[in-house]
Amino acid sequence: MDLGIRGRKAIVAGASAGLGKSSALALAREGVEVLISARNKDRLVAAAAEIEDKAKIPVKWVVADHSTPEGRARLLASLPEPDILVITCSPPKWTPDFREVTVDDWQQALATGMIGPIELMKSTIDGMRSRKWGRIVNIMTLAARAPIDFRLLSGPPRSGLANYTVAMARSLAKDNVILNNILPGMHHTGGIRDRFRADRPGNTDSYEAEVQKIIDILRIPAGRFGEADDVGAFCALFCSEFANYTIGQSLIIDGGVHNSLF
Repeated sequence: MDLGIRGRKAIVAGASAGLGKSSALALAREGVEVLISARNKDRLVAAAAEIEDKAKIPVKWVVADHSTPEGRARLLASLPEPDILVITCSPPKWTPDFREVTVDDWQQALATGMIGPIELMKSTIDGMRSRKWGRIVNIMTLAARAPIDFRLLSGPPRSGLANYTVAMARSLAKDNVILNNILPGMHHTGGIRDRFRADRPGNTDSYEAEVQKIIDILRIPAGRFGEADDVGAFCALFCSEFANYTIGQSLIIDGGVHNSLF
């Protein structure tokens, strides 16, 4: 399917791995000129090379931390007028004990998960409105809708971002600037593998065993974790011409854990 976005220009912030990289790849395969960013240069360069190899299209990159004014300025200087803005980031540490969450933890989580994305959106929306075309997708977390105690640093900031995004989507839709969110559940990513190792030091269980524990705890109806490319495909669809009447939605992709009729 041709999504009608060949030749568009996109920033994908937080795209050196996982869901961000898969989203950048899906856009590049549609012929979108993609600029990816992240904090880790080595991983970012490797991601750009991988996307170029698979999509057969040049990919630009810039080392930038979108939680900081300096990082956002560097990112926007590299592509000042994007047609598409996709924002995600590595999830913060899990919080098995709420008493151990510090003020510094909260400030960093808010800067990365809410304030940084909002400031990037503010910096790009006027240009999209003037061109009468724009797409913004925030890739968040299921914890933004379904609070869980060990995701305290992830859920609340993203809930605020979801609220902001949906509120803004209503006023921007008339200018064909379309804002939506994706709320992923558990997916196979390098970040999840690293998180299991970091949060459970000394644990000798295999990755597959750790995954099964989470499947059992969350009672995932699909009986498995999702694949990162599944989220990337939906992100590309939200960025397409076909999303012009899909306004301010927060799509859950979690294997069926959370669903409703309305």
